[in-house]
Amino acid sequence: MLSRPVLTTSSIFVAAVRTGGAATCPGMSKNIPMVDEQSFEEQVLRSPLPVLVDFGAEWCGPCRAIEPIVEKIAEQHAGKVRVVQNDADASAAIAARYRVRGLPTVISFVGGNEHKRHIGATSMSVLLRLLPAELAATG
Repeated sequence: MLSRPVLTTSSIFVAAVRTGGAATCPGMSKNIPMVDEQSFEEQVLRSPLPVLVDFGAEWCGPCRAIEPIVEKIAEQHAGKVRVVQNDADASAAIAARYRVRGLPTVISFVGGNEHKRHIGATSMSVLLRLLPAELAATG
């Protein structure tokens, strides 16, 4: 009998690579910018726009399932909402700071503060409700 390695969040580390000025992570959306410990404060907490942060991991099937939804939100709300992703394995300190216990976790930030969150794969309508009311209505 062949044994398979057990992969846990703490045992997997995926390094983000820089492409076209925006960090991305293999296996995660290439259309959504990646934030890490170095860029999180500026890109999320200091953003003049509301920010939707998709916490995921390369190995996470439900994370890949919501990628097209997150990309569509980014496309439909360009200029009104910043949409970014975070590799919770590579940026474990950020995930811990925001109590990310399951993947995917999508958190909206407004004015540098957490506004709302959702844990698990879901629909576009649920993710749109994470945005401030005036933006959620335009989805």
